[in-house]
Amino acid sequence: MLARALYKNSPIVVLDEPTAALDPIAEAEIYEKFNEIVEDKTAIYISHRLSSCRFCDNIVVFDQGKIVQQGSHDELVADQNGKYYELWHAQAQYYI
Repeated sequence: MLARALYKNSPIVVLDEPTAALDPIAEAEIYEKFNEIVEDKTAIYISHRLSSCRFCDNIVVFDQGKIVQQGSHDELVADQNGKYYELWHAQAQYYI
């Protein structure tokens, strides 16, 4: 599915959990080369795994269907009262 989305000659690529079926090594390789893979296209990347959002320029956080935060990973994880911070630390505990 990822290859098909990138193969199309479209200026916008929407990827919904594109690495969900990949093993951790393949997933890491995709993240490392994501900007190279999408080239100059606008990419909308939907994910519930926040570790996969670290490379994104702009992150939009939804809660109960509403936008509650927006910014870079560093900005959002620094806001200790924000939803992103809460979710990041809930997920990160399993990697520490």
